[in-house]
Amino acid sequence: MKVTELKLQVVSVPLPTPIPSARIVIRTADCVLVTLHTDEGATGEGMVFTLNGHRLPVLHETLRSLEPLVLGLDPAMSGAFWSRAWSDIAFLGHRGATVVGLSGIDMALWDLRGKQAGLNVGRLIGACRDTLPIYRSGSLRLSSSIDQLQAEAAGFVKDGYRAMKMSLGKPAIQDDVDRVRAVRQAIGPGVRLMADCNQQFTPDRAIRLGRRLEEFDLGWIEEPVPYHDHAGEAAVAAALDTPVASGESEYARFGMMEMLQRKSADILMPDLQRMGGPTEFLKVAHVAEVFNTPISPHLFTEMSLSLAAALPNALIVEHMPWFGPLYGAQIELDADGNVKVPTAPGWGYAFDPAAVARFAI
Repeated sequence: MKVTELKLQVVSVPLPTPIPSARIVIRTADCVLVTLHTDEGATGEGMVFTLNGHRLPVLHETLRSLEPLVLGLDPAMSGAFWSRAWSDIAFLGHRGATVVGLSGIDMALWDLRGKQAGLNVGRLIGACRDTLPIYRSGSLRLSSSIDQLQAEAAGFVKDGYRAMKMSLGKPAIQDDVDRVRAVRQAIGPGVRLMADCNQQFTPDRAIRLGRRLEEFDLGWIEEPVPYHDHAGEAAVAAALDTPVASGESEYARFGMMEMLQRKSADILMPDLQRMGGPTEFLKVAHVAEVFNTPISPHLFTEMSLSLAAALPNALIVEHMPWFGPLYGAQIELDADGNVKVPTAPGWGYAFDPAAVARFAI
């Protein structure tokens, strides 16, 4: 089997309602869909994204610039593509759009590898479970009132979720405390609740807030300080009983290694498009296991689910349903609020051609 074509399709998926975040108002999730075609008719899929269309042409051009490195490649030699691409992007650096472009093609190669072997990617690696806990994210935002938070959180429980994440970052610490209390009251003690700070705090403020929140039994406090402040994050992690989760903003292995060495986070959150695709994602996850540190993949549920199935230290997967409209099959929960790992070859999820045509730009 040889790769014969790299096809790129730009799509814009509107959110049901605009979401004010800590930095911007998010209106669309804009993706470059990556499809690799082969001489045997098999295809492999991946995707990278940005928000509100920002620098989408940069991602498209970066992916296209890597095309010569993948054409003619046997998907079973995906490691050869990764090492060549890593060397090729070195001049511009191993952060930002260069790594994101590498990631999109690497995702598609892993999909092809699974299909080539007739196995889901998780089983291709060596799965250790067939279901995983999952949490709902992308909602419970700072812009919501307390009544809205409670109604939305209770709705997620009714939908079958047994874990969810909310945003923190109100000007007054007491306001954040009141909001967490309200959500905890709405969902009860048996549902996991996590809180995302979106890198907004100083270490001192994060510690003060974190201590006030410990009575609510949070699963973790996420990105309490700017992601590059590993020393500050380590201070927060050392001061709190609540675990600190972080790492989604790091690129490739180097920042993650420093986080592990500094004990900056109790839970690492590798992001598939920032890590450098599944190839580098797996390296980081295995190193985290050596450090006895759990991981929780950031986004990309339709792909990270199969990877997490092969990782003993994978704690839980994230479900932000922004990208669901692009896929033919949807994420479904079982009666315990877990998600079943797909068994179909490759990622087990595929883009819906009609949806892709509808969202194409």
